[in-house]
Amino acid sequence: MPEAHLVFDTPLGRCAIAWNDAGIIAFALPPADRLAAASADGEPPPWVADIVARVQRHLAGETQDFSKVRYDWTRVSAFQRRIYEAALRVKSGQTQSYGQLAAAIGEPPAVARAVGTALGQNPWPLLVPCHRFIGADGRMTGFSAPGGIKTKLRLLALEGAQLFAE
Repeated sequence: MPEAHLVFDTPLGRCAIAWNDAGIIAFALPPADRLAAASADGEPPPWVADIVARVQRHLAGETQDFSKVRYDWTRVSAFQRRIYEAALRVKSGQTQSYGQLAAAIGEPPAVARAVGTALGQNPWPLLVPCHRFIGADGRMTGFSAPGGIKTKLRLLALEGAQLFAE
């Protein structure tokens, strides 16, 4: 399947999206350096242009639900897919612990670390909302997208999540 990508501007900076005929294969939050280095592939198909417009609106403060986006699931393991599909059910403005996400896929709390690892490998940050998951004690934990926890906090605040100082 041929792959294509597009780098585009948002209120938070340049994002990038890559796709093939099966669906979205990658997404990058600002700065989208990895995909931005390559040349863009022209006009995206309408279904990708719609996602781009929705990302721009989301990052401008008009929250969007990306649960119905067409993802190319062949790029992730079956375990990761279960986690990402469950993560898509956590709506904007909400947070859950990694243990809660483990429970949502029928796993014991001991799997929370593996859940965190899988979220750290999420090829679709923002679209699959890995930023909505926090430590069991309420602390902000790692975020693998550019900007780390600062970006995670910014996305959560943009979505209206209730955040408390430690």
